[in-house]
Amino acid sequence: MSQQGVTVGQLLLAEYQTIKDEQKARIGFRDNLLYVTLTVVAAVIAAAAQAGQASMLLALPPVCVVLGWTYLVNDQKISAIGAYVRDELGPRLGELAAQGGGGRGGVEVFGWETAHRGDTRRKSRKVVQLSVDLMAFCAVPLAALGVFWVASGSSGALVALSVVEALAVGGLAWQVVWYAKRA
Repeated sequence: MSQQGVTVGQLLLAEYQTIKDEQKARIGFRDNLLYVTLTVVAAVIAAAAQAGQASMLLALPPVCVVLGWTYLVNDQKISAIGAYVRDELGPRLGELAAQGGGGRGGVEVFGWETAHRGDTRRKSRKVVQLSVDLMAFCAVPLAALGVFWVASGSSGALVALSVVEALAVGGLAWQVVWYAKRA
């Protein structure tokens, strides 16, 4: 009678596959949020221009804040998965591989998780990505608010709403920069 069981290594590899699948799904979702944001921005601007109603631009800040926050949360989870694979899962599998081979010390596994982070142009790409994120999710709604304020003959309630929206966009901008610094 043979005993068959699941090894720790098999469990760790299954976990790796599961979290990499989640990371892949989150990357696709995150990247599509930029396209959704551009589409919404174009639609709102076109509608406001066609109707001649600057107050319609007040729809952009809350939409951009929600989409921007969702983008940011997914980006953070993508990075957290990468860090978990590099710092936890990879070393545990490396230790198991070394033990199975009779060696001492860890065997490096999932080298790509670390190798791509050493690219000499990585920092400049991160700066450009930060600029794109700030432009898409923060500069565009702030510009819409600026147009509203200049063209506004609106009530005090709409102006007060626009100030609250500006504060929300500013809060998102701070979060985007803060997360970028941590990365």
